[in-house]
Amino acid sequence: MLDAALRALAEIFSKPMRAILWRSIGLALILIAVGAVVLQRLLNWLANTGEAWAEQMAGASFHGFLETLSWIVSIAAGFGVLFGAVFLMPAVTSLVASVFVDDVADHVERKDYPAELPGRALPVVRALIEGSKTSALTVLVYLAALPFLFFAGIGFVVFFLATAWLLGREYFELAAMRFRSPEEAKAMRKHHATQIFIAGLFIAAFVSIPIVNLATPLFGMAFMVHIHKRLSGPRPELLEPERRASVPTM
Repeated sequence: MLDAALRALAEIFSKPMRAILWRSIGLALILIAVGAVVLQRLLNWLANTGEAWAEQMAGASFHGFLETLSWIVSIAAGFGVLFGAVFLMPAVTSLVASVFVDDVADHVERKDYPAELPGRALPVVRALIEGSKTSALTVLVYLAALPFLFFAGIGFVVFFLATAWLLGREYFELAAMRFRSPEEAKAMRKHHATQIFIAGLFIAAFVSIPIVNLATPLFGMAFMVHIHKRLSGPRPELLEPERRASVPTM
C-alpha cells in the first residue's frame, strides 16, 4: 500500500499529469471562492437582520452598541468562512475528482498496466452524481462530528477518521466503476472495507496538508487505481489478446 501511495505521488508531478493538475487546482479554487462569497453574504445578511431586529426590540438607545456588535460578528464571520473553506476541502475535492476521474485513471492504467485493457470512461452524469453525493455526505458527517471539536484532540481524530472513510469510499468506487457496474463496485468496496479504509487514511493525511491538498483529486484517484488493481488480482479478460492466451486457465 505504501508503494502504491509513492507511485501515486510520483504520478502527480509527471509531465502528462501537469495539465490535469492545473485544471483541477483551478476548479477547486473557483468552487472555494464561490462558496466563501455566498457564505459571507449569508452571514452578513443574518448579522444585519439580527441587528435591526435587536434594535427594534431594545430601542434606539442601543443602536451604537448593536452596530459595534454587528461589526464584530461580521469580522468573526469572515474568519469563520476562511476556516470553513479549509475545513471543507475534502468535500470540494470530492466534487473536483468526479470531473477529472477518467483523465487521471486512464493515464495511470495505460502507463502502469500497459498489458491490460484500460477501463471504460464513466458517464459524466454518473461521475458528477457520485461526487456530489460524497460532497453532501461529507458536509453532513462533518456537521454531526462538529460537537467533538469542543473536546481537546478528539474532534480532529473524529474528522480525520471520517475523512478517511469518505474519501477512501469515493475514490475506490470511482476507480472500480471503470471496470464494474456501480453495484459490483460498491459490493467490492464493502468486501474489502478494511483495506480501503486503511488506504483512505493516506488520502486523509494528504488532504490535511494546506495548499498541497489542492492536488488531492489526482493523488486519490491515482492511488485507488493501484489499490483496485491489486485487490482485483489477475483478470485474464482484461489482458490484451496476445497476453490473454499465455494465462493458464483452471
